[in-house]
Amino acid sequence: MMQFLDLAATPSVPWKNGGGSTRELACWPPGAGMDSFAWRVSVATIAHPGPFSAFPGVDRQIMLLEGDGVRLQAAAGQWQHALTQRWEPFSFSGEEPVDCRMLGGVSTDFNLMLRRGEWTGSLQVLRDALPPVEGPAAGLCMVLQGTWRCEGSDTHPARMLAAGQGLWWVNERGEAAPSITPMRGAEDAMSADDAPVLAWVALHRGFAP
Repeated sequence: MMQFLDLAATPSVPWKNGGGSTRELACWPPGAGMDSFAWRVSVATIAHPGPFSAFPGVDRQIMLLEGDGVRLQAAAGQWQHALTQRWEPFSFSGEEPVDCRMLGGVSTDFNLMLRRGEWTGSLQVLRDALPPVEGPAAGLCMVLQGTWRCEGSDTHPARMLAAGQGLWWVNERGEAAPSITPMRGAEDAMSADDAPVLAWVALHRGFAP
């Protein structure tokens, strides 16, 4: 099973506390609610300070995409983290009450949530070809910058992916992970703002080794 995604065409759902909104890119199983998903990937817009929702039994990874960033702090004060550098993932436990403080204007972040004991996975930022992985059971990628090519298959033609576009898949029949490659122009003519960058999530069933 493979589905393409486009952030620009993904509906935005406001938070109940009015502090921001979320665009869900994918979740498993499809249509699962916040209490029943096995894994979930989303992009959130944070507009106001306030507490994060608690998710007992869920491991979280978050990464700044745009904006001035936020400062996250465990409500009990045991840790804090300034999410100010874009494309640098940070991990924390979902059951921990976390306060969020704005460091400027509105910020946008990428979120991965994994039901502990059911799925494990990692959020990486890639600038070259995909790393070698042994049979990820599922995954998701979204272009952060530049252009990437998704190679074709028997069921999907080859496709060029621009910023905000990507795909997700669940390996149910032993298929290989999709092949995604960066498209580069002349190296001497490419600036850092043009170089291909990709958010890559590889997911595995069960406990971490």
